[in-house]
Amino acid sequence: MPKPPSRPNDPAMSRVFSALGDATRLHLVHRLVERSPLSVSELGEGLPVTRQGVTKHLLVLEEAGVVSARKEGRERLYTLEESPLRQAREFLGGISAGWDRALVRLRKHVEED
Repeated sequence: MPKPPSRPNDPAMSRVFSALGDATRLHLVHRLVERSPLSVSELGEGLPVTRQGVTKHLLVLEEAGVVSARKEGRERLYTLEESPLRQAREFLGGISAGWDRALVRLRKHVEED
């Protein structure tokens, strides 16, 4: 059973969840899952957001450690970082396991009455 992180109030984890809490940023992450690395222009294709807007969203993701960028010529290419997303998944897995245990306790309590 996954266990919650020893520090659920970890500021880094809060930044990851905050960064992922925006529909545009989730869309950018999804694109990077499908194909990586991608430029700002490639990431912004079809989005109702300016190139400058996409860049600002990517900066939030980069500051949270969710993506990294490298310069190639005049472009910055973005890649997803596995570690913060894996830690977020483990954190949510721990919460889910705790919820499952709480439901088992509740079921036992109800069945005893």
